[in-house]
Amino acid sequence: MKKTSRLLLKQIKSGAKGFPAIVLTGPRRCGKTYLLKHGLPQANYVLLEDPDVLARVRADPRAFIDALAVPVILDEIQNAPELFAYVRTRIDAQPRKMGQWFFTGSQEAPLMQGVVESMAGRAAIFQLLPLSIEESELVTPLNGGYPEVLAKPANRRLWFSSYIQTYLERDVRALLNVRDLSTFRRFISLLATRHAQSLNRTDLASPLGVSIPTIGEWMSVLETTGLILLVPPYFENAGKRLIKAPKIYFTDSGLICHLLGIESQSELKRSPFLGAITEGIVATELAKTLINRGLRRELYYFRDQQGLEVDFVLPFAGNTYLIEVKNTSTPLPAMAKPMLALAKALAPRQTQSILVHSETRSTPATTALAVGVSAMTIKQLIASLAKLR
Repeated sequence: MKKTSRLLLKQIKSGAKGFPAIVLTGPRRCGKTYLLKHGLPQANYVLLEDPDVLARVRADPRAFIDALAVPVILDEIQNAPELFAYVRTRIDAQPRKMGQWFFTGSQEAPLMQGVVESMAGRAAIFQLLPLSIEESELVTPLNGGYPEVLAKPANRRLWFSSYIQTYLERDVRALLNVRDLSTFRRFISLLATRHAQSLNRTDLASPLGVSIPTIGEWMSVLETTGLILLVPPYFENAGKRLIKAPKIYFTDSGLICHLLGIESQSELKRSPFLGAITEGIVATELAKTLINRGLRRELYYFRDQQGLEVDFVLPFAGNTYLIEVKNTSTPLPAMAKPMLALAKALAPRQTQSILVHSETRSTPATTALAVGVSAMTIKQLIASLAKLR
């Protein structure tokens, strides 16, 4: 696969100029190690999964830290969170030296606990997601954005099967006291069928025979390890009663296709989940656009109890974008009605409405669908947003 430059690298280098430490989190195998090792070739590298290395850490963490030459990348730091306190001591001894410590971790919850307790004010925190369509033309609905899948798409099925098994055995066991991993696996599969739907914990708990609080814990694990994205409702109340539950999206389209048993382009086109998968791609690409530029992940949806619904509300670059996703290559003016209604309700707030439609070989440039409404593909949308920052 052609080597790709990760957009987040610019933000990391900028952060390294103002902070002694950088913390990079994200799903397992999304490219964190590659980004830092190739983006910061001057830094030393230590993998905190090697048993010999971890034995040295456990035996004498202070001596281990004192022996390190900075700048240094400490990979999979969640395996040795006790090192944070000793790193803090070295940082405080030379508070003006920036960009000396780079940490990666796949399990965001325990990693963040260590950062909050030991590195507050000393570390800039970034999240990396799988490759975006901006970063690689190889990203497709079936392949998703994990670098190893894009390098060998023919092995996609085996890779995702192994990934799920590794995730269950390592991250889930480390974060939760799950006695029956087979039930948790069924939970992931069931959740896949709710992709792009509002979260209903009761609907998930009943068929699995577990409690609603258990579903809440499991959802938290999936979110903190980067497998799912929860998009909250937009609460800029337009004078109506709003739906309050977040919507669920898996962060990688290749993974959701695998979980739903979709293995070919023809199967995807026939799948009843095609619309949900398309909507999920838009959700994650918008999230990546924000994250890769060092911005807050402010992405919402709108739905009220009177039936008005708009897929995404995106505050961005001083504007509020209303985005509707339709799995069609022929966008029609009638499809813009929900966005126009919401724009009217939000007035005098400045809004811009965009209908995202399917891409074809003859897809034209961005077109005006109605007054104040543009029709474009997801690639055109991301490209237009990229020009604003």
